[in-house]
Amino acid sequence: MQTWRATTILSVRQGARVAVGGDGQVTIGETIAKADAVKVRKLDDVGAETAGVLIGFAGSAADAFALLERFEAKLKESPTNLMRAAIELAKLWRTDRMLRRLESLLVVADRAKTLMISGQGDVIEPSDGICAIGSGGPFALAAARALMKHTQLSPAQLCEEALRTAGEICIYSNDSLTVLELNGPNGPEVGPGEDNRS
Repeated sequence: MQTWRATTILSVRQGARVAVGGDGQVTIGETIAKADAVKVRKLDDVGAETAGVLIGFAGSAADAFALLERFEAKLKESPTNLMRAAIELAKLWRTDRMLRRLESLLVVADRAKTLMISGQGDVIEPSDGICAIGSGGPFALAAARALMKHTQLSPAQLCEEALRTAGEICIYSNDSLTVLELNGPNGPEVGPGEDNRS
């Protein structure tokens, strides 16, 4: 049975500004099956109190979409509490007989928090505001941390540059990027499907 491999997802936060980006490559075995997949989403319709939630996923696309639907339902129950929605999803993911077979990782972010959610019941908030998952995650994480220390790039710009670096190293990632951003209360937002490219 062929193994599906993907991807690189990265989230970078600077205060209330946060970006989540991902590459577009989907690999089956030793073959690139798709080069322009979109693995990040913005949920807008989760309550009037929130400016939206960004989500990135790594792993099986079908599994990820099944989890996204359940996360959105949990988020609608607690539209101003991302942590509660993430914990409720993690509990359901770990205990439900069907869901615990799903193989995926999620990164979710609003203006206040960035969280990584796994099927083992983990809900992790990065201490430095940078979080990465997928096969190219470690490369993107290292690049993002270095850029954060030595540049004045915005979260979206930093996310893009770090993802490009990961795409040059990880054979399961590429430079077809989608980067979404939530800015501060008065700032513009990058909408779904819009790339931040230099």
